[in-house]
Amino acid sequence: MPHLGGDAAHDRCADQFPPNRFPGKDVLVKGKRFDALQVGARVLWEIKTDQFDTYSEFLQEQVVRQQVATMREERTIAMECGYGFVVGVSTEAHKEALAELERTLNIVVTGCKR
Repeated sequence: MPHLGGDAAHDRCADQFPPNRFPGKDVLVKGKRFDALQVGARVLWEIKTDQFDTYSEFLQEQVVRQQVATMREERTIAMECGYGFVVGVSTEAHKEALAELERTLNIVVTGCKR
């Protein structure tokens, strides 16, 4: 499926970082769109290119809570269908904040910019 968001920087990161087996496309698994299917592996990726470090502490907490809830659901779908699941984030601060709430997520810093 074509990338959903229409955010060129986000889409470029989703295509290049894992790298995506289907550049320019999202992957639909059990009704859920994932940003990428990694080349050479059964691993689905969700990419976050938020400018997390610029958010207020309050907003960071809100964003992380919402993202972790969604990522748990995404990971469950991926695993039920025989895929691994990785989250790519732009900064170490974003990774640390997510990991603080959910240590079992596989989170990678991509360094992708918006």
